[in-house]
Amino acid sequence: MKKVLIINGHPDKESYSSALANAYKKGAIRAGAEVREIILANLEFNPNLGFGYRKRTDLEKDLLDAQQLITWAEHIVWVYPIWWGGLPALLKGFIDRVFLPGFAFARRENSLWWDKLLTGKSARIINTLDQPAWYYWLVNGRPGYHAMKKMTLEFCGIKPVRTTTIGPLRLSTESFRTSWLHKVEKLGTRVI
Repeated sequence: MKKVLIINGHPDKESYSSALANAYKKGAIRAGAEVREIILANLEFNPNLGFGYRKRTDLEKDLLDAQQLITWAEHIVWVYPIWWGGLPALLKGFIDRVFLPGFAFARRENSLWWDKLLTGKSARIINTLDQPAWYYWLVNGRPGYHAMKKMTLEFCGIKPVRTTTIGPLRLSTESFRTSWLHKVEKLGTRVI
């Protein structure tokens, strides 16, 4: 049985991202996966990594629990909107606070290289946009995609990382949104 962790990175519990996360969960459960969730809007933590890596800040209970779930998971699904080309602040703060040296990666002494501590896991990123996905890719170069896939998940050893980009969401029709909910549920049935 595949262990799937769904992380909803939208700060609004009633967002379309929540509907997408639920659709994926429904499909994964139907496929026989064991599913757990982290809904960032429900967590209590300071998203500010106040001292960077110079000085350690104790992790709140919700973040310690999140690290345990990330360790448990074989496949991690990230659902969130692209805002200003990147991650919502709450999700960025979550990553800053949780994906720490010693948990997600380890620096090598006297070296620019590092060890990836989250190997053996795969991921799926599900993003929403207020612009067409092709425009985000061709014109803007997908900065949020690169930051999450390359500079965060693969940096820590998580791969493969597959992406699903849904847009434009703003001004979309009910049938467009419903169609995507069905597509995302189907993705959940094909958990890798």
